[in-house]
Amino acid sequence: MRTYIIRRLLLTIPTLWVASLLVFFAIRLVPGSIVDLMASEMTFFTNTDRTIIEERLGFDVPSYVQYFRWMGFIPDKDGKFNGLLQGNLGISLWRNAPVTEEIAARWPITLELGFMALIIAQIIALPIGVFSAIRQDSAGDFAARSFAILCIAVPNFWLGTLVVVMPAIWWGWSPPLMLIRFGDDPVGNIKMFLLPAIVLGMSLSGITMRMTRNMMLEVLRQDYIRTAWSKGLRERAVLIRHALKNALIPVIITVGIQVPLVIGGTVIIERIFALPGMGGLIVDALQTRDYTIVSGVLLIFGAGVAVINLLIDLTYGYVDPRIHYK
Repeated sequence: MRTYIIRRLLLTIPTLWVASLLVFFAIRLVPGSIVDLMASEMTFFTNTDRTIIEERLGFDVPSYVQYFRWMGFIPDKDGKFNGLLQGNLGISLWRNAPVTEEIAARWPITLELGFMALIIAQIIALPIGVFSAIRQDSAGDFAARSFAILCIAVPNFWLGTLVVVMPAIWWGWSPPLMLIRFGDDPVGNIKMFLLPAIVLGMSLSGITMRMTRNMMLEVLRQDYIRTAWSKGLRERAVLIRHALKNALIPVIITVGIQVPLVIGGTVIIERIFALPGMGGLIVDALQTRDYTIVSGVLLIFGAGVAVINLLIDLTYGYVDPRIHYK
């Protein structure tokens, strides 16, 4: 397994390099520039001012030179190698603060929200999916399948907006919109994140529900399940120990595919519930064309997806002992 992990980690290097190319140049294709935004805040603006701003921001050189500086392959204007290879994601163009500090202050919020949403999604999906499979074509099965389709069809931003607005109109209550740190009040922190995590988790649970039901139906028709029934094993032992465990690998793959959806969902949910996470950071950076923050956040997201997919791949061996890593 050690060799497999090392090989996968080495493969992430070219993956992240391609991701760095995409995130660095794609944001520069967005109409408008940060120079124009800065110019709009000045009463009088001349071509000389534009030149000064471009030199200060490092935009007085071609884009590929800016990329090599950002990566740390070539020195910056001060003659120092201070880029990604040196562990530096750059300086925010508007905030004039290191991007790593901005991300470090916000990533725990996004991580907690995404993790809770994934856990809640599985808590909802797995029991309902198993129940739907063992009660195939019953009224409960039709209700569960309808609920799964509802979770898939309802956009999480619409549901989140209803959760925030409707209780305030009807009962004068709204979710807490001030961040409660876990270190200050663990219970209050969990209560604050629970509602947005449920909203995000419900949109993720529908696909997992349907996958769990389909795989359970396929496994329950296998010969070894009939053998387990014929031995007189209890229903719980047959379903959990023999059926569910063998049906989980495609479900785990589905969860791995949902990780990018979780990241995208946190961006929207954080804005709705006023959570100061990385979602709000990247939205503000996009609006102000703060290229270094956008590039840094997207690269961190890409690295996170790569690591989480590796962890999910490693769980296959636990679920199915026949899988060996070489």
